[in-house]
Amino acid sequence: MSMQKTKVELKYLILKPLGYPLKASYHEYPVVDNPKVFDRYAKDQWKGEFVSKGMLLFDMRMFPDFAFEVESSEPECGIISESTIILVEPANREIETEIVTNVKLGDIVGQEEAKRKVRVILEYLKNPEKFGKWSPRNVLFYGPPGTGKTMTAKALANEAQVPFISIKSTKLIGEHVGDGARRIHELYDRASQLSPCIVFLDEFDAIALDRSYQELRGDVSEVVNALLTELDGIESREGICTIAATNRAEMIDQSIRSRFEEEIEFTLPTYEERIEIMKKNLVDFPLKVKAKISEVARFTEGFSGRDIVEKILKSALHRAIAEGRDYITTEDMLKSITKKASKTPPKNMFV
Repeated sequence: MSMQKTKVELKYLILKPLGYPLKASYHEYPVVDNPKVFDRYAKDQWKGEFVSKGMLLFDMRMFPDFAFEVESSEPECGIISESTIILVEPANREIETEIVTNVKLGDIVGQEEAKRKVRVILEYLKNPEKFGKWSPRNVLFYGPPGTGKTMTAKALANEAQVPFISIKSTKLIGEHVGDGARRIHELYDRASQLSPCIVFLDEFDAIALDRSYQELRGDVSEVVNALLTELDGIESREGICTIAATNRAEMIDQSIRSRFEEEIEFTLPTYEERIEIMKKNLVDFPLKVKAKISEVARFTEGFSGRDIVEKILKSALHRAIAEGRDYITTEDMLKSITKKASKTPPKNMFV
């Protein structure tokens, strides 16, 4: 490892609590109650340490020998400095914080209009002060499942080099009164600590259904009220872009939907895009491919990109492995196509 690398200062450092090397009944498991205080405490003892993913850091003060694993960082390795933001992921993992490095907008096949529109979010995250009151603070991604909504949000975080904070909306509904509102405020408190950043609310319709579907969603009014407070920006939180994703935009309550300045649609791939999706995913395929991709694509109308990968390519791979072959064929792929396909593959297509 070069000396030049060791001099790079970390911008963010995310730790995962592992525990003690030896189990003992008197050991208390530490819980981070105040992220800002922990950030100061951590830098006081680890400042100057060179770290990279997978390394262990040991607390030698309040909880001697308690181990934390480096889960991710920006950049991927470097020195902990006074300006490094250090965060510990909670054990329950309801709210996840990620430094995304493995996907870019260019990796997403199709969705050209969506990619064009999200460029505004990218510019905002790179320079929040430039936008002021015109910032794209709340954006709704909608469209069929598996069309790249989460992937696009992660690509934005990667290209802007900002943290990606996510939670499934179903996790915001707690067992006791007040749980949901508390989680919302915890989510945005963490975002404030790490801003600029993206807050990603997946399965958004779980908490934002129209009032006419009230009986289906249960009592989530406290969650909605807390969320509306954050979306309305009553407490100034500059540099945070909230992206909510849903498969059913038409079922979102209008009072909630109106808080989103921009709605971006994600569509099912065209024939040409389905071919490109297969080609991209077959680049590192573990078996040889003896299949007519263009022909297979004809029978996948109505499939999302995720469907193509999970229901066709992966299924074909497992079929070939189960039969002891080192290759997959057109027949393997066509047999994997379910009733979702708009056409039934003819028998003479098998090779």
